[in-house]
Amino acid sequence: MFFNSIEYFLFLPAIYLIFYFTPDRFRWIVLLSGSIFFYASLMQPYLLLVLFGVMLATYVFGKLIAARSEEKEKKRLFWIGAGINLAILVGMKYLPFITENLDLLLKAIFGKSVIPISPVIVSIGVSFYVFQAISYLSDIYLEIQEPERHFGYFALYISFFPKILQGPIERANSLLPQLKKPYEFNYDNMRSGLLLFTWGLFKKVVIADRLAVLVNTVYGNVSAYTGLPLIVATYAYAIQIYMDFSGYTDMALGTARLFNINLTDNFNRPYLATSVAEFWRRWHISFSSWLQDYLFKPLQMRMRNWKSWGSVLALLITFFISGLWHGAAWTFVIWGLLHGLYMAVAVLYKPLQKKIYKKLKLNGTKILKLWKIIITFNLVSFAWIFFRAESLRDASRVITNLFTGLGTQLGSLSMLTESLKLGLGKFDLAVAAFSLVIMIVLEFTNKANNEHLLRLQKKPIYFRWVVYYLLVMWIALFSATGSQEFVYFRF
Repeated sequence: MFFNSIEYFLFLPAIYLIFYFTPDRFRWIVLLSGSIFFYASLMQPYLLLVLFGVMLATYVFGKLIAARSEEKEKKRLFWIGAGINLAILVGMKYLPFITENLDLLLKAIFGKSVIPISPVIVSIGVSFYVFQAISYLSDIYLEIQEPERHFGYFALYISFFPKILQGPIERANSLLPQLKKPYEFNYDNMRSGLLLFTWGLFKKVVIADRLAVLVNTVYGNVSAYTGLPLIVATYAYAIQIYMDFSGYTDMALGTARLFNINLTDNFNRPYLATSVAEFWRRWHISFSSWLQDYLFKPLQMRMRNWKSWGSVLALLITFFISGLWHGAAWTFVIWGLLHGLYMAVAVLYKPLQKKIYKKLKLNGTKILKLWKIIITFNLVSFAWIFFRAESLRDASRVITNLFTGLGTQLGSLSMLTESLKLGLGKFDLAVAAFSLVIMIVLEFTNKANNEHLLRLQKKPIYFRWVVYYLLVMWIALFSATGSQEFVYFRF
């Protein structure tokens, strides 16, 4: 059961109505039961065992850490608790990758297979709630957060259904108090939540799913294409993954808002970032802030005597782990390292960069800002090649053939038309292009993420509902390409 499914459209009003008519002291039971049912709908029973294991281990060790006064003992318990969670994550996501690469190494040494390859295991949502569990233990250890005594509320904090599959990765001091707050019907939250959900659905099914057809056509058979199709598919993937993931986040935030719960906004117009560092402050915000607070800053502090080189090494380690978190494949590792390398070079290059901009009198100019946005977008899009490619070989083929035959393709109208036949019909291509123009205009004209929705709420009621229903009709009429799985369900 996913956000863009008929089952979810039936589940959400049902769980809300039960929640609404239940007394406050029992509402946590409704939400927890609904969350377990939602996760169980994935039809992978072992996922429920994993979820319960993470809940129980984190709850117990959170209380044990808080009960100790000696620093050494607290640290030992924290590492045991975090280690259990990491072991669960490694076992679920990385065991096939580890055994496959270990077998390749041993085969090179002994000339034959030595260990059996572990089967691939479905691990939807595990990465997100394991990281959330580790942040909970860390905050207790650092005495930022008191341990939650009520196991029911703690279990709900870990498993709250709008965010369990793809985040956001919520901190305990933000989400737990909201789960305990008495519910009062709020018309503004209901209206804005439904509108935000619909907006996310529009991003997903009208734009992302259409672009997915184009991207899958090319990246599913990269050896058949050169030049323009590879460039178009790479840029299309950059847009697809943003519309897909931010669309999911909008639907998650919209759903939670129906229950008067505000989740972390995971995106803030990331493709308008003027540097890769700023991109990560705008992209998957809950994850990037987790990396910064629990990984990069501690590493940077340990290496502070190395000055800039300490920051460089901390960045490379952080983004190496970021790549591994996204998937057990060398393509993800290289994707992560590329982002780390971009930011490391920026750290070392910054003093020279300031001198150049000052010399050319470019500081504060719009042309410099636009140039930075273009460069950043292209750097990020280049890294997406490794993120999307099925293998390192496919990624290498894409990169080495990006400009092969490009001049000929652009020089002939017939060849240009032929090279752009990438699986999408004319109608679907027109719908995607028109919708994309709308999104780009909104990205550039809004000062804050989803500001257009905030402005819409201030309009007269007849105007709001006309626009809202037009959006619903647009989704119903123009989402006929077939539902595509959310990209981040892989992670």
